[in-house]
Amino acid sequence: MRFSTLFSFVAVAASASAQTLPGQYDCTPAGAYTLCQNLWGEDAGTGHQTTTLLSTNGNSVSWRTVWDWQNGWNNVKSYANVEHNTAKGVQLASLQSAPTAWQWWYENESSVRADVSYDIWTGWAASGNPASSDSSYEIMIWLSGQGGVQPIGQQVQWSVSIAGHNWNLWQGPNANWEVLSFVSADGDITDFNADLKQFFDYLQWNYGVSQWQYVQAIQAGTEPFTGSASLFTNNFNVALNH
Repeated sequence: MRFSTLFSFVAVAASASAQTLPGQYDCTPAGAYTLCQNLWGEDAGTGHQTTTLLSTNGNSVSWRTVWDWQNGWNNVKSYANVEHNTAKGVQLASLQSAPTAWQWWYENESSVRADVSYDIWTGWAASGNPASSDSSYEIMIWLSGQGGVQPIGQQVQWSVSIAGHNWNLWQGPNANWEVLSFVSADGDITDFNADLKQFFDYLQWNYGVSQWQYVQAIQAGTEPFTGSASLFTNNFNVALNH
């Protein structure tokens, strides 16, 4: 995933509903989160997308992304996502737990080639912009990968058991950071409850991710390649306890 800082904020109260973001880099406050369209790869294809904030409640948020993309078969068109505003700046060494829940489903879909994924950024500084010179690692957790789409790099592990599910691990470089992607080997996980610390611990023990790295951002969203869909998130939440 790539992220552009050329975004514009749409003003909306945190409790408001049905706030739609039509613009390429539109973002809006969403309670404890920020919701962004992030159509960073739209020039690789033709089509359209909207992202709508539905509701917020404490540390939970609900939204919908509707998209229809053609051409650019192997190119990601966007990463519509929420990012937690304060679940960041914590060193892995001091992290006690990172509980998260995500309930989502496709309301409708046609010829979908897309993933539904967490995008977690770490670096040596407590703060830093995702997908920038501040980034050391991009840790992705794919709850879904439809249509044969694959992460960056190559598969390095098969059927790793973490958080009650089996994952295939992919690894590869992107710009100046390393990408480590856990891809569900169990099919779509539409009701996900886990402690993200289990994923961090696995990477520290097996892939040399330093405990002195800081979590710089936790995002959750979808990367469409081609096809059309309406993706509904009923509830998403995440926290860092330290």
